[in-house]
Amino acid sequence: MKQPIQLILLALGLLVLTSSFIDLTNPFNYSGQTFPNYITRNNTPTSNPITNKGATLGRVLFYDKKLSLNNTIACSSCHQQQFAFGDTAHLSKGFLGASTGRHSMRLSHAKFSQEVKFFWDERASSLEDQTTKPIQDFNEMGFSGTSGQPNLDSLISKLHTISYYKTLFQFVYGDTIINETRIQNSLAQFIRSIHSFDSKFDQGLAATGNLNANFPNYSTQENLGKTLFLAPPPAGGAGCQGCHRAPEFDIDPASLNNGVIAVAGSSTAIDLTNTKAPTLRDLFNSQGQLNGPFMHNGNFATIESVIEHYNLVPINASNTNLDPRVSGPGGNLQLTTTEKSALIAFLKTLSSNDIYTNVKWSNPFEVNGDLNLVTLIKEISVSNKPEFTIYPNPTKDFIHLKIKSGNFHYKIMDGLGRVFLEAYTSNSAIINLETLNNGNYYIELIDVDTQLKATKTFIKF
Repeated sequence: MKQPIQLILLALGLLVLTSSFIDLTNPFNYSGQTFPNYITRNNTPTSNPITNKGATLGRVLFYDKKLSLNNTIACSSCHQQQFAFGDTAHLSKGFLGASTGRHSMRLSHAKFSQEVKFFWDERASSLEDQTTKPIQDFNEMGFSGTSGQPNLDSLISKLHTISYYKTLFQFVYGDTIINETRIQNSLAQFIRSIHSFDSKFDQGLAATGNLNANFPNYSTQENLGKTLFLAPPPAGGAGCQGCHRAPEFDIDPASLNNGVIAVAGSSTAIDLTNTKAPTLRDLFNSQGQLNGPFMHNGNFATIESVIEHYNLVPINASNTNLDPRVSGPGGNLQLTTTEKSALIAFLKTLSSNDIYTNVKWSNPFEVNGDLNLVTLIKEISVSNKPEFTIYPNPTKDFIHLKIKSGNFHYKIMDGLGRVFLEAYTSNSAIINLETLNNGNYYIELIDVDTQLKATKTFIKF
């Protein structure tokens, strides 16, 4: 006997309430998030705006341990929501327990930086470029393509075998093709969506509209700390604003290194290239607890040690890339104990609330690694796709494409989405593959009349 529809819906509802899931019929709002009008810096490229669909896919990729070689490490392993998407460990652990080369940078508010380069040493040209480099790191996630490890193409082939990625890439891009650019864009959209402006600082600035005015919601100590942060030295201020520019608190792109040149895990090596820093927002959580140690090497465990460093920056003749703003008079602040405490009190007012608890930035996977998708997406239905067969598979020099009569456009692509062959046909065809290197390929068939697509994989040897 058929169950009443109400009971079926109730059962589905209980499933949703008691398990992690992603509802593709009603995705979270990532693209329509608002921020105050005094926030003006934004590194989102016009070629990759935040979309609800793209950030949804990015969220899954960000939390999926299957992106590591042995299914144990995700992006979120080193960038944890509870720590403003950073890590409290001195150095994070990779897929085989090896340490990362630098402390994991907090990712919250990454969108609001004038500097478009990423990593402490700015080796990534953009956030998009940054997202797949840890995946391809020998120690971090393992798809390095070196010393016997497989490369990123192997990961892409792996993702093609996971059913929820077929659904998600179809949901976002209209087909099931997975390549590095699509992975990068989706991850970057998700990361740029992580921000909230509900801090005590934002409440004070909204109330006054004047960064330099005393905030009515601040204590005397917090207002003193704000003044010290903003005012330049040697005129009584600490000059923090020169590099960490309020109200975004991003790093000035022209900054050189800050005098911290030691390499993590070494007592002798130095590194002068670290000139990028995360926002100063959410150094602490809303309870006043630190979200991890400081600097690229994680060597400063307390905010007090950071302020002592800037209070008198050590001069090292080997440091040829020291920012002049932290040397000379600007590097000899002579802050009193009272002023140091006030500066710390101010920095704690930069802590937000929403990023730590908002479910749209949380882990969507079950403890056992399962992912539940709620979907009614019509174009995912196999019955709507053009039907075709290919043979032989694997193949050496050619492949037969067998289709019903109609108007079709086919493409031969690799795992990165690069098109090697394409043509229009109204009948079955024999496709010459002699010019292709050996490897894994995809054939995408598009019905010209309906624009519906279908793909199949094949191997050329």
